[in-house]
Amino acid sequence: MRGPVVVLGDTLLDRDVEGVVNRLCPDSPVPVLDETSAVDRPGGAGLAAVFAAAQGAEVVLVTALADDAGGARLSALLAAAGVQVYPLALPGATPEKIRLRARGRVLLRHDRGGASGEPGEPSDEVLRVIGSASAVLVSDYGRGVARQPALRDALAATRAPVVWDPHPRGPEAVPGVHLATPNESEVRELVPAVPGASRLATASRGAQGLRRRWRAGAVAVTLGGDGALLCHAGSTPLVVPTPGSAEGDTCGAGDRFAAAASLALAEGALVSEAVQVAVAEASRFVAGGGVAAALPSDMAPARSTPGRGVFRSLPRGGMAGDPVGVAAVATLLREVRAAGGTVVATGGCFDLLHAGHVATLQAARQLGDCLIVCLNSDASVAGLKGPDRPVMPEGDRSRVLSALSCVDAVLVFDEPTPAATLSWVRPDIWVKGGDYATGGGDDATALPEAEVLRRWGGNTVVVPYLDGRSTTDMIVRTLAEQTR
Repeated sequence: MRGPVVVLGDTLLDRDVEGVVNRLCPDSPVPVLDETSAVDRPGGAGLAAVFAAAQGAEVVLVTALADDAGGARLSALLAAAGVQVYPLALPGATPEKIRLRARGRVLLRHDRGGASGEPGEPSDEVLRVIGSASAVLVSDYGRGVARQPALRDALAATRAPVVWDPHPRGPEAVPGVHLATPNESEVRELVPAVPGASRLATASRGAQGLRRRWRAGAVAVTLGGDGALLCHAGSTPLVVPTPGSAEGDTCGAGDRFAAAASLALAEGALVSEAVQVAVAEASRFVAGGGVAAALPSDMAPARSTPGRGVFRSLPRGGMAGDPVGVAAVATLLREVRAAGGTVVATGGCFDLLHAGHVATLQAARQLGDCLIVCLNSDASVAGLKGPDRPVMPEGDRSRVLSALSCVDAVLVFDEPTPAATLSWVRPDIWVKGGDYATGGGDDATALPEAEVLRRWGGNTVVVPYLDGRSTTDMIVRTLAEQTR
C-alpha cells in the first residue's frame, strides 16, 4: 500500500448489556434484566476502522466526535485498537446504541444522542490524508459526515479506489466511486422494487439503477448468508456465494464486508476479486462468533476496573463544580467553543509539583481562554518511569493541579501517550515546557504530539522552562538527605 486506508463516516458508541431475566416487573408486565456485564465498542465507521486495523493495515478514521463522555470513550477505544483518529467537531451528543441482551438474544435496543448535528469543517491535514490514501471506505450511517461538502470534494478528487457503504438517510455517493456496497433492504429503499419480481431480479435491478445514478464503477448487494450480487458495466451480474453456511449474529457483518473489500482494493485487487474476498471474510466473521469474538481484547467490559483506554473522573468528596474528569472537561469545551475561545492543553506526570511545572502551566494559560491538563495515571507513570513512581497518587496530583488558578480542568489518562485524549479534546494549542523540545529547544515539530495536533489543524508550542527544576532530581536529593 502506498498510503493509509482511510475510513470516513459516522461513528457511534455501541454498548452490549448482558444479563439474566428471572422475574417480571411488579408494576408492569415486562421482564427485569439483571445486568451481569457490559461491553463498549465503536460502532458505524469506527467499527469498520477497527476491523481494518485488526488486519494489520495503517488505518485513518475521519469522523466527528462530540464533547462528551461518549466521545471520550470512543477516542480511547479507537486509539487502543490502533486507529489514527482525525476528528471533526460534532455539536450535540455522541450517538449511542445500547442493546439489552439475555442468553445472547437482544431484548431491547435503546438509542440515544438525539438528532445529528452538522460536523465541523475538516482541516487541511484531513484533506491531505484523503488524497494520499491507498483506499477510502465511506461508512455512511446517515448522520452527516458523508454529506460534508469539503469532504465530498476531496473524495471526488482522490485517485484512490473509493468504497461507499451507503445509508438510506445519507447522501448519494460521489460520482465515480469504485464500489458501492448496499445490503438488500437498503437497495429496496433506494430503488423501488417491481412487484412480484424475484429476489435476485430485485437486487440486480436495484444495483444497476444505483450504478447508473451514482456513476459508480460497480455495486455489490450483500445478501446475508447467500453472499453478494455484483453488478458492473456488463449486463450480467456476478453472484458470489458464501464458502459455507454462516449462521450467527450478523451485527457488524456489513462493516466487515466493506472493510475487507477496501483492503483488497488497496492491495491492487480487481473489484470482482475484492468482492469475493469480502464475502469470505464476512462469512468467517459471522461463523466465528460475530463482533464479540472479532474485536481486540482492549475493548473490555465497560464496568470493569478502569484500565487502558479509559478516561476517569476521580472522587473528590462530591464537591460542586469538580474540575476533574470527562464531564468537567466536556462542559468546559462546550462553553469555551460556544464563545469562540481558544482551547489550550498540556500534559505530563506532574509528580511532586514544583516551580518549573507552575511556570509552564502559567505560561500555557496565557495562550488561550482555558487550560486543560492531561495527567498520566499512576499506571501510566509507572510504565514510563519505573515501579517506584509516582511518588504522589493520581488523586492527589489531580487535586493539586486543579487547585491552581491557571488550570481550568484535569483529565486523567492511562495510555503511555495522550494521543487518544487529544483526539477527543482537540485543543487549538498543545504546550510543553522547554525541556521536552529537541534541536536547541525551539523546534515545535519535535514534540511527539505534533503529528496528532495536525490532524485537526492544531498547533504545538514550547514555553520557557525554569532551569534546575526536576522531579527526579528532587527525589534523588531527598533520598540522599535521608541516607546521611
